[in-house]
Amino acid sequence: MVQSPSTRFLSENLSPRRTMGGAVCREEAKEPDRDDSRTPADRIRRFTSKQSGYNMLSLARRGLKEAPDELWELLELEKLNLSLNALKVLPPQLAQLSSLVVLNLWGNQLSSLPAEIGQLRRLRVLFAYRNRLTEVPEELGACTQLEVLSLANNQLSSLPASLSNLTRLRKLNLSNNILVYIPGCVYNMKALVFLHLACNRLQNLAENIQSLVELKILIVEGNCLHSLPKALCCLTKLELLNLDFNNIKDVPQEMHHLTRLEKLACHPLDKGLHIVHNPLLKPVKEVLDGGLSALFTYLKAG
Repeated sequence: MVQSPSTRFLSENLSPRRTMGGAVCREEAKEPDRDDSRTPADRIRRFTSKQSGYNMLSLARRGLKEAPDELWELLELEKLNLSLNALKVLPPQLAQLSSLVVLNLWGNQLSSLPAEIGQLRRLRVLFAYRNRLTEVPEELGACTQLEVLSLANNQLSSLPASLSNLTRLRKLNLSNNILVYIPGCVYNMKALVFLHLACNRLQNLAENIQSLVELKILIVEGNCLHSLPKALCCLTKLELLNLDFNNIKDVPQEMHHLTRLEKLACHPLDKGLHIVHNPLLKPVKEVLDGGLSALFTYLKAG
């Protein structure tokens, strides 16, 4: 039976002992055999494993320039890892993997995602960061079960309005793109608890930010913000607010309502308020020398 070049490459190089995260799986991976009567799809199927009860296949770090045609016959797959390859395109046949819950595409050379991705109605996690995406298909808005979406480190300047339908999304990473404003669809993702927008070109935060009432972590460092809207102070569940490395000179008086920000933070992953790396004016700059509690006391008295 004739194998495609990509299938032949996989047959020669795949280790059956790698899980989605690269860890060794000694018990559940299916051992390869020498039965040449198997179909090409079955030869790939040998390398699937069970991970937390899910049927998964990792083809990470395989030097793939294209996905093997037989991959799209593995209709039972629920987790698929194609990260850290050299993929430039995904074919429409991706839609055939309708059982996918997790799709990992990070670290490839994709300039777009196929419209057929919208047919993956069970998809809950999509990693597509560190690619070359300049746009996102509007069909992605049909993946209404999505809970985690990372599109970081691409070349995105906008998102389609259809992503407003992602009302179950809890974590969204859009850092290191070329966004000048927060896409309007983001304000409809009201289940968000984590929103990462660092290292874009944001010039302001719209008043609509107040609709994201579940946010616990908001990161907007490394943008071009000159001021903060009062509406930001409605996000009273915030535990980490990173505003560093912008052009912020003052803060709204209502900021003292953000009582879950417990301290001035320095390390990027620390909870609290990150703001000191801005050209703050007096008296706010001087008040901050006394810590966050001093700032909140000052603002309350204002």
